[in-house]
This record gives sequence, C-alpha cells and structure tokens, in this order.
Amino acid sequence: MDKILEALVSSSHPLTVKRAIVKKVMEAAEKEVTEEQCQALYHLTTRFILQGEDAFQRQVGLQVQEAYARYHRDEFARFFSKEYVLGLLQQGYGSLDRRDPAILDFLHGSLRLLISCPAVLELAPLLQTEVLRIICERPEPATCAKLATILTDFPQCVPREKAGVLFCQQLVRTFAYFHCPATDERELREYVSQVTRVSALLQGIWKAEPATLLPSLQEVFAIISSTDPSFEPSIALASLVQHIPLQMITVLIKSLTTDQNVKDASMTQALCRMIDWLSWPLANHVDTWVIALLKGLAAVQKFTILIDVTLLKIEQVFNRLWYPIVRQGALVVLSHMLLSFQHSPEAFHLVVPHIVPLVKSLKSDGLPNSKTFLLQFAELIHCMMYQYSGFPDLYDSILESIKDLSKPSEEKIKFVLNQSAWTSQSNSFASGLLKITGKSETGKTGLVNLGNTCYMNSIIQILFMATDFRRHVMSLHLNGSNSLMKKLQLLFAFLAHTQRAAYSPRSFLEVSRPPWFTAGSQQDCSEYLRFLLDRLHEEEKTLSALQVTSQKPEPASTSAETLHNAVSQPVADVPSHPDPVVAAEGDGRTLVERMFGGRLSTAIRCLQCHSLSEKEEPFTDLSLAFCPSMSQPHGPTDEHKSSSSVGPCQGAVNGGSESSEGSVKEGTGAKMEMPMVEPTLSVTDLVDYFLAPEILENENCYFCERCASLQRAEKVMRVVAAPEYLILTLLRFSYDATCHVRRKILDNVGIPLHMCLPLRQHGSSASSSSSTAAASSSSDSPESGENLAKKLKPSQKEEGMTESRTKSKKNNLEMLSVPYVLSSVVMHSGMSSESGHYYSYGRNVSSADGLVANPCPKNLESSSLSENSTTTQEDMGCPDQKSTDWFLFNDSRVTFTNFQSLQNVTSRFPKDTAYVLIYRKQEVSGHPSNSGPVVNGSKLSGEPPLQKELMDAITKDNKLFLQEQELNARARALQATSTSCSFRPNGSDDNEPPGSCGPSGGGGGGGFNTISRLVF
Repeated sequence: MDKILEALVSSSHPLTVKRAIVKKVMEAAEKEVTEEQCQALYHLTTRFILQGEDAFQRQVGLQVQEAYARYHRDEFARFFSKEYVLGLLQQGYGSLDRRDPAILDFLHGSLRLLISCPAVLELAPLLQTEVLRIICERPEPATCAKLATILTDFPQCVPREKAGVLFCQQLVRTFAYFHCPATDERELREYVSQVTRVSALLQGIWKAEPATLLPSLQEVFAIISSTDPSFEPSIALASLVQHIPLQMITVLIKSLTTDQNVKDASMTQALCRMIDWLSWPLANHVDTWVIALLKGLAAVQKFTILIDVTLLKIEQVFNRLWYPIVRQGALVVLSHMLLSFQHSPEAFHLVVPHIVPLVKSLKSDGLPNSKTFLLQFAELIHCMMYQYSGFPDLYDSILESIKDLSKPSEEKIKFVLNQSAWTSQSNSFASGLLKITGKSETGKTGLVNLGNTCYMNSIIQILFMATDFRRHVMSLHLNGSNSLMKKLQLLFAFLAHTQRAAYSPRSFLEVSRPPWFTAGSQQDCSEYLRFLLDRLHEEEKTLSALQVTSQKPEPASTSAETLHNAVSQPVADVPSHPDPVVAAEGDGRTLVERMFGGRLSTAIRCLQCHSLSEKEEPFTDLSLAFCPSMSQPHGPTDEHKSSSSVGPCQGAVNGGSESSEGSVKEGTGAKMEMPMVEPTLSVTDLVDYFLAPEILENENCYFCERCASLQRAEKVMRVVAAPEYLILTLLRFSYDATCHVRRKILDNVGIPLHMCLPLRQHGSSASSSSSTAAASSSSDSPESGENLAKKLKPSQKEEGMTESRTKSKKNNLEMLSVPYVLSSVVMHSGMSSESGHYYSYGRNVSSADGLVANPCPKNLESSSLSENSTTTQEDMGCPDQKSTDWFLFNDSRVTFTNFQSLQNVTSRFPKDTAYVLIYRKQEVSGHPSNSGPVVNGSKLSGEPPLQKELMDAITKDNKLFLQEQELNARARALQATSTSCSFRPNGSDDNEPPGSCGPSGGGGGGGFNTISRLVF
C-alpha cells in the first residue's frame, strides 16, 4: 500500500484522479492491515508531512496517517515510540533542523492521535525533559508559541516540582529575547499572537502550581533590573503582568523596595523598563504595577530613584497619549508622576510644549472616548498650573486651548495635590521604621520649635492664615532685597509650598526677635506681634522715603547693606510718600497700615467746666482689660479695692509691662455688681467695656488746663477708623499688688464667630475745645500708652467705609457698625506669661467670605454701646462650619478641628485660654472692598503667582529634603537589621523644645501633653 501511495503522489496523473485513489487508500484503513504495512505507511506519511514537496503531499500525509492511526492505534503507538520522538527533538528529520517548527507541529498532531492512549503518559516524562531543554536554548517566538500550544493541550507534559520552577524561570528568561523584527501589520499581529499564547501557558502553570509564581516574578525583576548595556530585554515581558494576581501587589512591592541587596541603579533600570511596558497594546494592569512601585519607592524614601526616573521617562509616557489603545493607562501613570513630583516644576515643564498639540488632536480625532479623556487630561493640567504658577509665558497658550473645558475647584486641586505628593504616600509598603515624615492630611505646614519659640510660631501661623494679608505679601516684588518683609515673604512661600511636614523658621527668628528677648526663653506672643508689625511698617516707610529722596532711585530690590542703613535711620521726619512697588494702593500707607491699622479717638470732658479734649491715634491692636468683678474669683488685688465706688479697672500687664493704673467707669458699676447670669464672658463684653465711658477721679483725676487744677472727668474712647484685620489682645496677666506677682486671669471668655465693632464716623467730631486743650490731652491721657498697641504714624487718607450704617444724631455723632468674622486665635496654656505654651487656631477668611446684606441690624446708641454694639453668630445667620474649615497649629503639628472645639477648649482645659484674636472685616452688599492685592492693575481673587526667586528657593529646599529623607531611611534600615528601636508616630510632636514649652517646663500646665489631647 505504501508503494502504491508513493507512486501515485509522485505521478503525473490529474489531481482529481490522485484524490480519488487517495480516498480509496484511506477507506482501506478500515480493513485488516499487517503490522509491517502500517509501519511502512506511517513512515511514508511522516515523510510527506515533514518533507512534502508541495501542499498536496503534506495534505495526503496528514489524511492517510490520521485514518490509519484511528483504526490501528496500537501500531501507531509503537511507531511513535520514545526513541522516535527523542530522535525528532534532538536530531531533527532529514534535512529539517530539530528547531524547525514543523517538527513541533508533527509532534502535536501525533499526540492528538494518541490522546486517549496510555502511550501519551509513557511519553510525558521524556517530553517534560525535552521541553525544558528546548526552552533553555532560547527558541524564537514561533517555536515557543507552538510548544506552548502542545503543553496547553497536554498539561501532563509540563515539567513538575523543581523542574517546573526551573521551566517557568527559563520561559520568562526566553521572553526577554522575544524581539520583534516585523514591520507590517500582519507580522506584528502574528508576533503579538505568539507572545500571548506563551504568556497564557505561564498563567496556566501559575494557577496549577502556585509555587512557581514567585520564582517566576523574581526572574522577571532580575531581567528588567539588569544593568548590562549589551542586553535589552523585550517589551513582550509586559504580557506577563496581566496574569499576576493583584492581591500580591503589596507583598511583592514591599519585598522589592525593602530588599537591601537591590541597588539603586538596578531599581532605576527596572522602573524605567516597566514604564516602557505601557507601549504593549494588550497588557492589562501595567499602570497599576508601575504606580504601585512608584508609591513603594516613595514610602521607603528612595527619592533619588523617583526623581531620575521621572525626568528620564516623563516625555515618553506623555507620548503614549497619542495612541488610543494605550492612552488610558499612560494617563494614569502620567498623572501620578506629575502630581507626585511636587518639589520642582522641572518635570511638568518638560511636557508643557507638547500639551497644546495633543489637546488639538483630541478635539478633532472624532473618537468616542476622546472627550472624556480630554476632560481628565485638562483637570491634570489645571492642577499642575496651580501648583507651579508664575509662568504666564508658558501657560497662556495652554489656557487658551482648554478654556472651554471645565476647571476643577481650588479645594479639589489642593486635595489632589496633597494626596499625591511623595511625602503623602501610604506607608503600607514600608516597615514601621521606614515611615515617612510627610505633611499631615490638612496639607498645611507646621513650624519647628527652636527652643521656646512657640510664641513666634503661633503668630506666624495666624498671620499666614490672614488670607488677604498673605496674598499682599506674596504679591510684592522684592527680588534681591534682604528686608524683613522679604524674609516674611520667603517664610510664607515655604509654608505654602514646602514638602516638609514642619519648616524651621530659624532665619526669620534671627531677624525678627526683639533685642530684649532672651534666646531660649518663653516670651509674650502679643509683644512679639506688635514688634513685628512695627518693624515691617517702619521698614516700608524708610524704603519709600529713600526712593523719594535719592537722586538715583533704586527699586525695591535694593541691597542688604543699603536697606540695613536705611532702617537704622530715624523715621520721624521722613516724608510720607507712596512706594510704587510696595504701596499698591498708592495712598502712601504701608501694608501694615492698610491691613491692620485703625484709628482710635480719646475724648476727655472735664466735669467741672465741661471743656473737651480729644485726640486721635493709630493702633494695630486693641488691648482688652477684664473688669475687676469679672475676674474677682481669682483673687482681688489692691487695684480692685481702690474705693467703694470703683467699678472696672484696667490694671493689667500687656506685653510684659506692668500697669497699676486705677480707673472708674461711670454708669457701669451697677451692672458689674450684679451676679453674672452666664459663667462665661464674651469678647464682645470686653470690647464694650473697653469703649464704655470712664470716670477719672481720686488718684486718677484729670488736670484740666481751663480749670488749672485736677478735676473729675469723663473719658470716652471710640474707634474712628476700622482696620481690615482687627487684632484683639486679652490682658490676662494682671499684677497682684498684695503678693507682688503677676497672675493669669483664667476666665473662660466666649469667642463669637461674628461680631460688630461700633465706629464713630471719621470727620464727625464733637470736639469743642481749643487746639491747646487737645494738645494737652495728648500728654495727660492715662491711655496714651497702656491700652493701645505700638503706634503707627497717622495715615493721610482713610479707606472708604464698607460698613452698614445706623445713625444717631445725638451730640452730632454718627455711629456705624462694622461687621467682622473670626479668622484666628492664639491660645496660651499655662499660668504665667513667662512660661506655658502657645498654639493657635486659624482658617482662611477673606473680606468677601460671609457677604451679608445687613450684618449689624441693631441700632447703635452712643449712650448704650455696651448693650447693643455686638451681635452673635445666630444674629448673623451664619451657617454651621464644616469640620475641615479650621486648623489647629501646634508648632510642627497641624490637624483639622472645628469652631465648636475652639469654643470649648477652655471648658475642657482651664489653663488653656484665648489670648490674641484676629477678626476679618467683612464686605457688605453694595460696598465692595478694596483690600485685595493688586497686580498689574487688577485685583487678585486667588493666590498670587509664585515668583521665580521664591520658586527656586523652594525647589532647592524640597530636593534637599527628599535627599535627607532618603539618607535617614537608609540609616534607619541599616540600624533595623541589628537593633530594635521605638518609633514616634508622625502625629506626635517630634521636636519637643526645652524649657517652658515642654510638658515639665516652668509650670506651664498645658504644654505638649495638653495639646496632644486637642485633636478634635
């Protein structure tokens, strides 16, 4: 039969004749055939299959062999013996090399003919060995694909146990050599199909033998982390990632990032190659693994690797956005890389030139998913431009291209940036010793306590939270200047943009500390605030005067030497002239005057001759004394016992200077002698008491020039110009004349969220005295230096009023009511001004927040200011505050809190009392405010762009911080291998200062232990 078939196939008969005769040969298979005839036919058909001259011969060989093997299986099994199979796989067939894919096809077909025959099981051990040998020879993708098909259909031929682990590792290694030389689409599709079949084989083995998975992945990492320049692994390895269980991400990434044997160069190479995998069209979850590795490296503070990889690969990742098939995964990785790279604009600026062309392409490509993708992309770009503002030349064209797309809210942008920073990454990949000291969830930056400097830290934080003041400071152009304002601007920039959890303000402390403050000792924060504002004010006045008097005016960016000389000069006779750079409003007033400056009128009327002496003075804060009856439970002083008719007294210590002045306020004694209905005072009560009429008598009689003798007199103080930011200092440290000590008044003072300040309209003066009398009152007034802040020079022009007006024509006075909203509060914890601890509450409030139409509806009568001058939060109709509106600043610690916690803190911790409060003046409907910063003639409604000099300083420090974190992490990791040590969580105060700021310092009572409980 074999001779007939061979002669027929090689004859010149027509093809139809040949087919008919072949059919007869196949039908003869059903009849009995001898062993020799079967073997001869099997050899002949094998030759046709492997070495057929044309497709007809190969087809005949397959058909005839299949027909006879079906009816004579035992004979075929004996033909397809171990020796025969081994010869095919090791020596090939005739002229065919053993690596020829045709041999594997023949092997596969033969095994299918024996699928239910025991002979397959007998061949399995041989095939297990041979397939391992073949894989170790690094065959081409086509050969591997055919081998994968065989092993998928016949899993019993897959190597087992140790050989199975080795097979998987070698198969992974073979993947690394799957380079694609194809150029046309058909070849590319075939290549991808081959790779997919081999990766599916590995997936099946990993599922059947889980023990092979981890060694396989270790082999993958060994390949992609290789630094051998002569070897570049194939991108086909990306097809394996989709088969790795996502549940293993945490374990695998932690293992990789904490392995001390993995060098930085190897990790960098591995990460770069994983990013290259984003180009593989059919691999799922590549982006997930790339981001997991990026986060893992951030968690163990390998910032050098992250910086190098980001700068090296960011443009390549961006370019993947042009290809729809890999676009979505590339965007996820790009977003993470850009949003986490927050220490410098360098990475973002690398892709800026490519943004506009991509946006135009997405708008015009017509693909169904392009619109959704464009919205996501635009949101990312908005976040990056917000983070790195100050480059209008780079961003103008971008803004124009995405102007018709929705912009995320500022709150959302800040949340995204805060959650994405390297220093904000989850530490689930790191061990306890490697946890990062990143920013808190608030996104705010704390200030390092440099040794009893909480007084300064609390003041800096409340000034930073004074939104409009901060924006003014940040909008100033002070390049090259070494002024105090420049130092403050730099400090504000770091608080806003540093990646440190807490910034060290050492340089600012050195230039802003009053000369009489002892380094390392606790100080009065109110005294520091007044000194700081006065320095800023005088410095700006001096700079302005220098620019006017100099023959060659210099810009604000004057040298440090010139500025130092200028500030040291007396300023009493310096003419007032607007600084073209600093005085943005052009009225000659300094920034401190515009933000914190108000004016107070003091009028003293002699009760004998009724002459009136009146004087106006500027102020930056109001010092509010406690009425003696208010603080009676803490022990009366001699001042409180001055006479039977004595009511309130202002004997208090403000800024460390004592005052034993006794005074009596007429018309308030009866009210103060009544038992208090409420156990808690209110700030509005103290303001009313400050402004209430006062009788000067006995030791405090007034010297009347008209009477030429000491006379009883009535003193009235009125605010005639309201500041944009109203600073109130509660005089809690009173002098006890009996014991000759200063005591702290621990009264719990209620803090209203909203209040209205009574104001006498500027220019509606009731003065009827001569100029001589007015001049006399300037020196005789008991209040000339005690209850006012450090005085500013009179301003030449008052800002337009934005207050709601209720008029009273009594005594020719027009009374106004100015609405204010609480911005921040400094708390003092302890029993003495020389000890204890300061911390602060704050929130971002601008003049437009809480805009009201009729904020102070009650009528103001000059004779009853103490009754009707203030309104409560309920009167204002203010909605409840969100839990994230307020922040608690405690040196390096910053947490979320709320207004209710602020109100209740003294009730819970009696030694923790409000000391300095800042209220922001509010706009009234129809009266827009002029308090916002102005840049290039337009008022800013948001944060001003960060100037290049500031950005460079922040970028430099952020890089230094990341290097410090990385070095510290490496040191801790080395220590962890030999010793065990405790770790203080990020939430605790890790920089506890010496002295009175600490838990045991100076009898402060509160200290850090108290504040640690104030995490509401």
